[in-house]
Amino acid sequence: MTLFQIIVLAVIQGITEFLPVSSSGHLALTPVLLDWKDQGLTIDVAVHVGTLGAVIAYLWREVWMMLCGLVKLATGRVDEGAKLAGLVVIASIPVVIAGLAVKAYFGEGLRTPLVIGWAFIVGGVLLYLGDRYGLRIKRMTHVTVSNALLIGLAQALAVIPGSSRAGTTITMARLLGFERRDAARFSMLLSILAIAGAGLLQGMDVVQSGDDAFQADVLIAAGLAFITALLAIVVMMGWLQRQSFTPFVLYRIVLGIVILWLAA
Repeated sequence: MTLFQIIVLAVIQGITEFLPVSSSGHLALTPVLLDWKDQGLTIDVAVHVGTLGAVIAYLWREVWMMLCGLVKLATGRVDEGAKLAGLVVIASIPVVIAGLAVKAYFGEGLRTPLVIGWAFIVGGVLLYLGDRYGLRIKRMTHVTVSNALLIGLAQALAVIPGSSRAGTTITMARLLGFERRDAARFSMLLSILAIAGAGLLQGMDVVQSGDDAFQADVLIAAGLAFITALLAIVVMMGWLQRQSFTPFVLYRIVLGIVILWLAA
C-alpha cells in the first residue's frame, strides 16, 4: 500500500468516524471506487485507533471522571463517574456479541456495495425520523440503564457496513429524547470500548507480523486519523449547537443511491 493510499484512508476515517455517515462503509467503498486492493481489517483498525485517541482527547473530562469513579468503586464508593462507566459498559455489550457473531458467520461477507448502499439509505431515513420527531429534553446526566441498553442494541446494528455506529446510536438517543449534542457525546463515549477492543485484537496481528514497513504504515495511518478526527469532532459539535443532522441525512441517502446505481 502506497503512502498516498494510507493518507486517503486515514483522512476518510478521521472525518467520518464520529459523524453519522459510517466510517466502515467509506473504508470498504474507497478501494472499490478507486480500484485499489482492499486495505484489509488491520489498516481499518489502525485508523480506528487513531480516532480512539482523538475521542479520548476531546472527552478527557468524562474519561477522567469514569476512571476516578472506577477507582472509588474498588473502595466501595459509587459516584457519578462510576455510574457513567457502568452505563457505557452496559451499552457496549450488545455490539461485542453482534461483532463476534458476524465474524464467526459472515467474516467480511457484509462488506459489499449492495449491503452498504442500502444501509446508507435506511440509516439516513431513520436518522431523519429520530432527529425530526425526537424531543430535546434529556442530557447526559439523564441516561438510565434502560436508555443505555437500547442505545447499545442500536449500536449492535453498526456491524453492518454503512449503517454507522455513530448514526445508529445517535438515532436511538434522539428517539429517546436526548439533546443533539448530548446524543453525539454519549455516542462518542460508547466508541471508546468498541474501538479499543477491535484495536487490541488486530493490533496483536500487526506486532506478530514482524513487518517493520507494515508497522510503520499503521503508525502513519493512526496519526493522521487522530488529527482529522479531532478536527471533525470539534466542527460537528459546533455545528450541532444550532443546526440539525439533516445534511448528514441527505448525504447518506444520495451516496446510498449512487452506490446502488454503480452496483447495478
